[in-house]
Amino acid sequence: MNLATVLTRTSARLPDRVALRLGEVTLTYRELDDASARVAALLEAHSVGVGDRVGVMLPNVPEFAVVYYGVLRAGAVVVPLNPLLKAREAAYHLADSEARLAFAWHAAAAEAASGAATAGADVIEVDPGTFLDSLTRHPGSEAVADRDADDTAVILYTSGTTGKPKGAELTHGSLLRNAEVFQSDLVHLVPDDVVFGGLPLFHSFGQTCTLNVTMAAGATLALLPRFDARTAVAVLRETKATVFAGVPTMYSAFLALPEAPALPDLQVCISGGAALPVEVLHRFEERFGAQVLEGYGLSETSPLASFNRIDRERKPGSIGTPVTGVEMRVVDKAGNRVGTGEVGEIAIRGHNVMKGYWRKPGETAEVVSAEGWFRTGDIGKVDEDGYYFIVDRKKDLVIRGGFNIYPREIEEVLYEHPAVAEAAVIGVPHPELGEEVAAVVVLKPDKQATEDELRDFVKRQVAPYKYPRVVRFVEALPKGPTGKILKREIDLGIVSDPTGGTR
Repeated sequence: MNLATVLTRTSARLPDRVALRLGEVTLTYRELDDASARVAALLEAHSVGVGDRVGVMLPNVPEFAVVYYGVLRAGAVVVPLNPLLKAREAAYHLADSEARLAFAWHAAAAEAASGAATAGADVIEVDPGTFLDSLTRHPGSEAVADRDADDTAVILYTSGTTGKPKGAELTHGSLLRNAEVFQSDLVHLVPDDVVFGGLPLFHSFGQTCTLNVTMAAGATLALLPRFDARTAVAVLRETKATVFAGVPTMYSAFLALPEAPALPDLQVCISGGAALPVEVLHRFEERFGAQVLEGYGLSETSPLASFNRIDRERKPGSIGTPVTGVEMRVVDKAGNRVGTGEVGEIAIRGHNVMKGYWRKPGETAEVVSAEGWFRTGDIGKVDEDGYYFIVDRKKDLVIRGGFNIYPREIEEVLYEHPAVAEAAVIGVPHPELGEEVAAVVVLKPDKQATEDELRDFVKRQVAPYKYPRVVRFVEALPKGPTGKILKREIDLGIVSDPTGGTR
């Protein structure tokens, strides 16, 4: 078994079909397969063998896939890194994973080299003009290293909301199975499909739900190195993309465009990474005419865990039902299942759950039980039909005067206001209540609203203790590499006073 077989098998079946497209640059499955085999030979020349870790610090370019599958077919372990990392950050990831070697994009080579030097790793610079040609010096082989299902294929570093990032070990079996389930059971990709490739490939969402699933199906992945709504629309139109995968902020960015470009080829859209506001879902479908299916997963679950199926009832606001081979349940603090409709923490068990955090058995044991249940930290509930709903992140919970307030509920209301483009609800310190509810809002370019207007808008639709006493407008919300809003980086410097104002 080897995850690289999603490429090699398709290359044998559809060698001349275009696998990757970036602007005018294309790679067929035969060309991609051949280049990845040469990367495996290059690794052998650098004495990198089975089980060795290799950093891949590349954006969404064809070379990412070439290196990714080359490392895998050599039996080594891919350590994907954001190409925007600075030297200190790169050094931590490379040192923690004990990477022998790192492939770095030419624009990030200096930072990567500095970080690699600290970590004791070598660096191979990847230049779009010369890298693929340079591989011709290394005769490739059709051989693919045979790995066990439980062998680590990828070490994916989590965002590190608490402490330093941890490396989730994702296996060949979990990643291969998730790609197969996504392709055959959920989106039903065929070779004629074109998948939008704007999700970062160094993240599990981009790897499983765009790269690996496209390779398994023999479809085409239309790459976009950096997401911008106007450019993304142009890519969708020019490539006649049929499948779009994105995070909620991408959908909001499309809706913020002043014009409504037609996307006649777009058939299905996938949302994940964070909860998609129901209002955004409805507005996107109305404007672009393509169905949006929301799913759910985490880095630790490779990432796919649940999904709204194309061929079943869809429930807007739901993350769907567990995918084939995966179990989910909602539990209390003691790990006991709660009743239907009751709120608790979502737990997951199945082929998709990580092997563990790299060389951190203690931290692994804190989230994965002896029975294999992974506690996600997400607060949710399940209805009588088995559909799951995310209420909020456990860490995002606001406790105001002893009352639990789930920010997502307030954010859903804010998104219904015609002037709101993006919103994040957080807790800020209060001397008597412990925490107060604060809404941080980005307005649409052509709209206006006041703090009092938004405060009153929410107040009319939720219980008195829930509405945000604090409302602040910002030009942009901090986002991670996938476009997910980073609430932990919002610092308003606000302390509420007992009368409901701020000081």
